[in-house]
Amino acid sequence: MKYHRKRKSCKLGIIFFLMAAVLMCVLAINHIVPVPNFFGDINRNIANTDNGWNLILVNHDNYIPDDYEVELTELSNGEKVDSRIYPELQEMFNAARAEGLGLHVAAGYRTQEKQQELLDEKIVAYENEGNSKSEARKLAEQWVAIPGTSEHQLGIAVDINADAASSGDEVYNWLAENGYKYGFIKRYPSDKTDITGIINEPWHYRYVGKEAAKEIYLRGICLEEYIESIT
Repeated sequence: MKYHRKRKSCKLGIIFFLMAAVLMCVLAINHIVPVPNFFGDINRNIANTDNGWNLILVNHDNYIPDDYEVELTELSNGEKVDSRIYPELQEMFNAARAEGLGLHVAAGYRTQEKQQELLDEKIVAYENEGNSKSEARKLAEQWVAIPGTSEHQLGIAVDINADAASSGDEVYNWLAENGYKYGFIKRYPSDKTDITGIINEPWHYRYVGKEAAKEIYLRGICLEEYIESIT
């Protein structure tokens, strides 16, 4: 009799667990709670496009949806970007070049595998400097986004560097002052590291559309702050 009661109690526990799991998943799909992982130790918020594809917020706390798809356009140097940002990117580059600046897209779209490779390399580099494995990972993640949280995987972020004809400072200063006119923002400003979790990257520009970019620029805020202000 005792054994029978234990089995019945166990079955009820399993049923309640499964019901809770289903409920949590339903809520997560509707972006009410973080997506739960009942078979692991990671709780992941899934980024959404409620504000439009150009304003999807992907960062350390918001992962790219598994079903996210992107149509790519290949640039002259082999890098690729989301086809939807190509016209404005080209417009921005033409304007910069008209002012005598030499610049190029050093990095565009990345696969999950490529992002993992970059993170692993950075971790090893910090370990070789004498840091512990955990400390090396912490330091590396300030420079390289965790796979699944990199804007490069969206195809709407680009790293822009100077060609030999120009200095990096010239290009970065021009982008900081003019990028918003073409729908691009400096994604990781030096004074927003506590919010973005990423070290200052003057080369990393993210497409958000001209209207949002202008407001972000004029208000001196980062994307996280802007999204919070409109939701």
